[in-house]
Amino acid sequence: MTPPASWTAEDLATDLASLGIDRGGVVMVHASLRAIGPTEGGAAGVIAALDRSVGPDGTLLMVLGAHGEWAWVNELPENERLAQLVAAIPFDAWHTSSDPDVGTLAEVFRRHPGTVVSDHPEGRFAARGRMATELTSNVPWNDYFGPGSPLERLVRAGGQVLRLGADPDTVTLLHYAEYVADVPDKRRVRRYRWVARPQGPEIRTVDSLDDSKGIVDHPGEDYFSLILEAYVAAGRARVGTVGAARSELIDAADLVQFGAAWMEAHLRPE
Repeated sequence: MTPPASWTAEDLATDLASLGIDRGGVVMVHASLRAIGPTEGGAAGVIAALDRSVGPDGTLLMVLGAHGEWAWVNELPENERLAQLVAAIPFDAWHTSSDPDVGTLAEVFRRHPGTVVSDHPEGRFAARGRMATELTSNVPWNDYFGPGSPLERLVRAGGQVLRLGADPDTVTLLHYAEYVADVPDKRRVRRYRWVARPQGPEIRTVDSLDDSKGIVDHPGEDYFSLILEAYVAAGRARVGTVGAARSELIDAADLVQFGAAWMEAHLRPE
């Protein structure tokens, strides 16, 4: 069958239903628009398909991060960071654009009417639907991917992770598994951010496990990719095609359990 010149939202919603997305579900999305292929309405058309797939009682969640031209400051010694940051544009939860690394869809999702966002310069999420506010409000400032985070809330809500042609190292939920895993000497970081506040911008520090270079040194391929590959190979994901994108639908709680066990087995000091 020859694929159409462009997918409609209805086409994609049909594919999503075949993959196993249920109406009323809570779904965290990672997607590559390029992998999905041309879609009527572009990124907005993909969002329309996702909205249709979970229905009015469902919820969609995406990680945003924040575009930060000043992230390099946190590579400096701590005593040099403050003087550099005061020249930066303060982070604003509603107006700062998404981290470009998370893709175009996340930024369109952030701006889409009805989407709400969490107020955090590092672990910023966006959600839309019935549980959107519950997932994104009052999140922890430190350890923002750990207990009490939108990631843990996704798991507790019986949520799923939907991957639409996304790179294998982009499973944000595995950062929560890093907190769950019993791994010794996990690496931590402290970052400084210039943050907008009603009374004016202020410098704030953020302490967390190292979600940039990993919680321990690991040779070779990114261990998030290895975990995802092992998980799919074990037959624990639903695999199919959405548009032109090879896609996976994953139970969030199961992936955290699998990922934590993998880390405990492989991220040990020699």
